[in-house]
Amino acid sequence: MFVDEAKIFVKAGKGGDGAVAFRREKYVPKGGPAGGNGGKGGDVIFVADGNLMTLLDFSYKRKYVAEDGKPGGNSLKDGRNGENVVIKVPVGTVIKDFETKEILADLSEEGATYIAARGGKGGKGNASFATPTNQTPRYAEEGKPGEERRILLELKLIADVGLVGFPNAGKSTLISVISAAKPKIADYPFTTLQPNLGIVKYKDYKSFTVADIPGIIDGAHLGKGLGLKFLRHIERTKILLIMIDVTDENYQKTYDTILNELESYGETLAKKKKLLAFTKVDLLSPEELEEAKKRKVKGYEGTPLYISAVAGTGIKELLDELWKMLSD
Repeated sequence: MFVDEAKIFVKAGKGGDGAVAFRREKYVPKGGPAGGNGGKGGDVIFVADGNLMTLLDFSYKRKYVAEDGKPGGNSLKDGRNGENVVIKVPVGTVIKDFETKEILADLSEEGATYIAARGGKGGKGNASFATPTNQTPRYAEEGKPGEERRILLELKLIADVGLVGFPNAGKSTLISVISAAKPKIADYPFTTLQPNLGIVKYKDYKSFTVADIPGIIDGAHLGKGLGLKFLRHIERTKILLIMIDVTDENYQKTYDTILNELESYGETLAKKKKLLAFTKVDLLSPEELEEAKKRKVKGYEGTPLYISAVAGTGIKELLDELWKMLSD
């Protein structure tokens, strides 16, 4: 199951208390203060792990608490620091404060880390408070509490190419043909209910990744359909492949709607490189296809491609163009 959002609670460990103790040695009847310092509380740390693809684990565990620091001991022995809690998340995870929605960290690279809650400082033992005028202090410092907060985790897929189009534009069929991804394919809207990521093996041992998201509809940037929940998955892509069914007689309106949704979601998507492809050309006769190739799409400066994932038509040209754009 693909899960791309989770809400959890994290709490760092409390610092250990400082100790009140005195030297008790033979022939030293009035030893000086010897209370050790408390250990630091453990931190809660997030680490980006390339082996993870989903936030599913956080559906089962929602509370993460680090170990408290140990109290100081006699003979100036400091308490042990509390163990950190290390939470592994997929590369591409955005960490937000649940209350304010402020972005705390964006773990977009393998091994990236973020300390979400810092452990409390250990208290000082009475030995730390000895002065020339107070050589036998009988007090110590308590450990400080650790930080705690509610966290919102959001996963954004990291891919080179994002497939964008209305439901049933052929996105899932295409990704199943050009990669090893096996999404559900059927002839009804919103067959794709979760993003799919595929690796395209290009010639000479070259490769790039493609993300297929649920179809966009008018109002997707406002949360209609499945748009708002999944548009974030193409924020990180380098290229957007806009796919339109070649039998769509209102192709200009469809193109305008897709562009409007991308622009309404944010400048990040609006400014990305775009490639337009008309799909399902196997449904047209040779004469109809030649007529379709005369189309002029307002707002698109390039020449659209005409492809059929089912028949394999234009797939090589599509991959060549995508690779050229990625190389540029």
